[in-house]
Amino acid sequence: MTWTNPLRDPRDRRLPRIAGPSALVIFGVTGDLARRKLMPAVYDLANRGLLPPGFALVGFARRSWSHEDFSEIVRDAVKQNSRTGFRQEVWDRLAEGIRFVQGEFGDDTAFDRLAETLRDLDETRGTDGNHAFYLSVPPDAFPTVCEQLKRSGLADGAGPENPEGGWRRVVIEKPFGHDLESAKQLNAVVNEVFPEQSVFRIDHYLGKETVQNILALRFANQLFEPMWNSHYVDHVQITMAEDIGLGGRAGYYDGIGAARDVIQNHLLQLMALVAMEEPTSFRPSELQSEKIKVLSAASLVEPLDETTARGQYGPGWQGSEKVVGLLQEDGFSHTSTTETYAAITVEIASRRWAGVPFYLRTGKRLGRRVTEIALVFKRAPHLPFDDTMTEELGHNALVIRVQPDEGVTLRFGSKVPGASMEVRDVNMDFSYGEAFTVASPEAYERLILDVLLGEPSLFPVNEEVELSWRILDPALEHWAANGHPEEYESGTWGPSSADAMLERTGRTWRRP
Repeated sequence: MTWTNPLRDPRDRRLPRIAGPSALVIFGVTGDLARRKLMPAVYDLANRGLLPPGFALVGFARRSWSHEDFSEIVRDAVKQNSRTGFRQEVWDRLAEGIRFVQGEFGDDTAFDRLAETLRDLDETRGTDGNHAFYLSVPPDAFPTVCEQLKRSGLADGAGPENPEGGWRRVVIEKPFGHDLESAKQLNAVVNEVFPEQSVFRIDHYLGKETVQNILALRFANQLFEPMWNSHYVDHVQITMAEDIGLGGRAGYYDGIGAARDVIQNHLLQLMALVAMEEPTSFRPSELQSEKIKVLSAASLVEPLDETTARGQYGPGWQGSEKVVGLLQEDGFSHTSTTETYAAITVEIASRRWAGVPFYLRTGKRLGRRVTEIALVFKRAPHLPFDDTMTEELGHNALVIRVQPDEGVTLRFGSKVPGASMEVRDVNMDFSYGEAFTVASPEAYERLILDVLLGEPSLFPVNEEVELSWRILDPALEHWAANGHPEEYESGTWGPSSADAMLERTGRTWRRP
């Protein structure tokens, strides 16, 4: 059942779609993600007029809170973290639909209370049986929560939209398993209760405005697509670097590591968007089909001891602050082999990309916080200049900055002003912040709205998840058999093995 705004002119493409009457249930509502991202995103959607009057937000947790207590928690989180600023009239409307249910995941009575709460909201708020369940919980809790949703009848009607009983959808946060086998088991557990078309696996990077702009950059412009292939591209670098450490995150991160946390989902999804062929349309099935083709054709380049690298940050300086290494962080074992830096080399067996290596890297305590995609082009086959004229000339590059300064940079050679012929790299820069007066919405705003609309374009499906693990698993097995990751100094750009990984082919990492 889809609700439409009667005041909206369907010919006006500037206006986004507005969600219909619905309830969003958040499990794990006391967690950091819910406070920092999910609750503020719900408010920001309401503040932008994208949630209907018939909307409800339900929290589920062990705390002995009343509805009013939970409402105050949400209000505090909104005031601290909302993007669009606090407006009392918007909050008052939203607060009317806020409810809280106390209980454990294994507590039948608690889920029966949740079912009763949602039935009451269907009647009093007009949510029409449209319920989305957001599992912001550890993966080992997924089976219990899914089974309880099934037992209590809350998942009844999941699947093709039911005009009589509304829809049921489940939202899952990463990690989607810890290897291919566990991912298959997890998918089977979830799909036993919710069919695949009702499962939304959140990868918040796919909700970022700049990531979505990859499609516009490639397919709305004639300028770039003719060069987007192995005839012109030498290699591709996809980087997600963070300057923060892992103090206080041992419970989540230890034993998982950088590759499972970032490469398996975020970076391989970015690679798929960069490498995919033009879809026949932007319908979800068409986009997913093209991404699946890329992931099916992708594999690690061997030998893995030369084409992959992993590291663990040691003591050093982060700016002007002296910081400890991972093994000195609270909660981590002094013998932990968890990597905080991971880099892999991927090849794609297709006509477009044959011979073009894709270098994917991520790390903590690196030189700065940045996420970018860089297409590095081949050198011109002939340069009619003396070596001294072009000694400062590097490779042309197209760089898509995902965060923090969203935009696109084109690097090319230009003559230095003066009497002599000297060519040097210059940048042509596009910045979202300067080109558009409207601030980009947070990724979770877009993704939550898409869940409520039943729009799955930005959510990886079963097959994408499993193919990503198939690509990464050989590296994880190789590293597990080869002892401790190499230590690198905090504030630098990773271990020496990562530099050697590119130097063996005459290439170097970008220093963003």
